[in-house]
Amino acid sequence: MFEGQPKGLYALALANTGERFGYYTMLAVFALFLRANYGLSASAAGWIYSGFLMLVYFFPLFGGMLADKFGFGKMVTTGIMIMFAGYLLLSVPLGGDTVALVVMLASLLLIGFGTGLFKGNLQVMVGNLYDDPKYAARRDSGFSIFYMAINIGALFAPTMAIKIKEYAEVSLGYSSNDAYHFSFAVACASLILSMAIYYAFRSTFKHTEGTVKAAAKGSETVAEELSPAETKQRITALCLVFAVVIFFWMAFHQNGLSLTYFADEFTARSAEGVQGMAFDVWNLVLIIFIVYAGFSLFQGKTAKTKGISAAVIIAAVGILVWKYQQMTGAVDVSAPIFQQFNPFYVVALTPVSMAIFGTLAAKGKEPSAPRKIAYGMIIAAAAFAMLMFFSFGLPTPQVEAGPDGEPVAVHVADVTPNLLIGVYLILTFGELLLSPMGISFVSKVAPPKYKGMMMGGWFVATAIGNQLVAVGGQLWGTVPLWICWAVFMAVCLIAAIFMFAMMKRLERVC
Repeated sequence: MFEGQPKGLYALALANTGERFGYYTMLAVFALFLRANYGLSASAAGWIYSGFLMLVYFFPLFGGMLADKFGFGKMVTTGIMIMFAGYLLLSVPLGGDTVALVVMLASLLLIGFGTGLFKGNLQVMVGNLYDDPKYAARRDSGFSIFYMAINIGALFAPTMAIKIKEYAEVSLGYSSNDAYHFSFAVACASLILSMAIYYAFRSTFKHTEGTVKAAAKGSETVAEELSPAETKQRITALCLVFAVVIFFWMAFHQNGLSLTYFADEFTARSAEGVQGMAFDVWNLVLIIFIVYAGFSLFQGKTAKTKGISAAVIIAAVGILVWKYQQMTGAVDVSAPIFQQFNPFYVVALTPVSMAIFGTLAAKGKEPSAPRKIAYGMIIAAAAFAMLMFFSFGLPTPQVEAGPDGEPVAVHVADVTPNLLIGVYLILTFGELLLSPMGISFVSKVAPPKYKGMMMGGWFVATAIGNQLVAVGGQLWGTVPLWICWAVFMAVCLIAAIFMFAMMKRLERVC
């Protein structure tokens, strides 16, 4: 899995891990913060939440254009500094009045623009590592590893957001609303770590930092020359893929909006036994160790490697059994904590996914990237179908006036946490087929002189999907719960059908 990859991959992946940790720590509680601090309705909070996600994924288009002219490395560094300013502004508790709202919106603009300079261009640099023929065959697996690293940061983010908020309330005496800002401050520290990693290991990827023209001059590998017709064909294929992924992200990023509302208002707030252990992130880390050690045990080439792997498995299982025996009573379950399951599944299942596709590739049966994306859409539809089925009979979300007249969501049911845990598992299967494969597809198919812009196009499609996330907020409380999930199931199915209809055209450029 990790053999034969360029060294620069790990440096870039770790730099991205730090940035994503801060981002997802902030995002884990952001929708709840908007409703609690400013007294916003689910719909209004949804528009701000989705608008922010839209900015984060729309600005990479401009970041890519700038990088095509000035270089990818310059834009990555500039982006980190701008993001830092935005998170620093967001971490200052200013209350819930109009001025505080305006400052918060300004901070979101800075974070969005900084991310636009950082995110897409860092991924283009990863793709540039595989322009070397020595590594070309490992492009898909490289992006899977890169994507896994992103989710290592995201795995710990919900726990960090909750714990630091509790610390600010209990130990420092801050109000519930002001305590949210401590979660946002985590992002500032994580960006400092990202910058340190980036510059410490810069020598391993410095050759990817310049523009495409500059890289071609300094490389023995000549950039591929395409005819106008070939360029048009590739851009058309990419735009078709972009159109489809809009609807995946519209549905998938409900994890921070309607799925978080569901966790807050419809899901049991405590868990016991094995189920309770799932809400301790360190237990999930132990499971990840077991999975990776299991692969090492069966794939290891020496007795020493196999012995170490077996010892890791035995130790991890032993710790889990001990922790289970130490449990007494129920474990509190907070709504944002459910967002840890998606990155946990990504990290744990990435080697499984790579092993499956590696086996298929060896037999000449591996599906193309466009076909994987279509399968991912079908799986996402299945996740919402399951959620829809178990929502039959549940009441419509309810809101009542709080002490100061502000709208307050009401906890109306105690659905087992296993439902959302299962939904996130299915959604993650879809994500693993769509997101890393889509990014790899863009880096491979994009015409060389438009690499930055085309990677930006992928993020623009994601941005549009993220803006459509607001649909979840619009539906919340206005229609029966099952209809809300049926909408997302339907759009995923329609997108999958469209993808299969365009498959021959898409596979022609692979």
